[in-house]
Amino acid sequence: MVAVFGRRSTLAGQGGGTMTAAAARPSPGRNPRLAKIHIARKELGLDEATYRAILGRVTGQTSAAGLGDDQLDAVLDDFKAKGWKPRAIAGGKAAPRPAGARRPAADHPAAGKARALWISLHQLGAVHDPRETALEAFARRQLGVERLQWADQGLVYKLIEALKAMAERAGWSQDLAGVDPRDQVAVLRERLAAAITARLRSPRP
Repeated sequence: MVAVFGRRSTLAGQGGGTMTAAAARPSPGRNPRLAKIHIARKELGLDEATYRAILGRVTGQTSAAGLGDDQLDAVLDDFKAKGWKPRAIAGGKAAPRPAGARRPAADHPAAGKARALWISLHQLGAVHDPRETALEAFARRQLGVERLQWADQGLVYKLIEALKAMAERAGWSQDLAGVDPRDQVAVLRERLAAAITARLRSPRP
């Protein structure tokens, strides 16, 4: 490999520091790191644009080919933060997930909000299946990511807005203009109760 000098690439670090390409030196462990990145990308279901955006945000570059070991480690750490867990067994191969094992539900704040909306929409009759698997399937269609836990948080707003649009169509207003932030949750709950009551009272076709 030919080292490129005079060219700087930044790597976000703790405290807002940066790292130069010279500091991110390649090593014999480079190829295994690259392999892990490509495995993680596949398992996270990241499309090309999302993958490049993550590389750019974490390292300042949009291709893993020019990254040093420290930068590759930072990308892997970002993937792990999104829920990716490398599994290894003897021989260095990924261990298969036990048959029937349930994946943990997404636990970031945006996922919690999406889940609350999903369950509320089920109570309202706008969603037939309240299970986590159904929410994950809906999120997959909206975001193009295999699991909600792995979705870039900058994109999850699209899922939230789609759920709010469903609520509006079902008669549950999401307009909080002029409502004190401290009262917004209570207001939405009252509106949901009113919408459910109205639906129960309306004659069925």
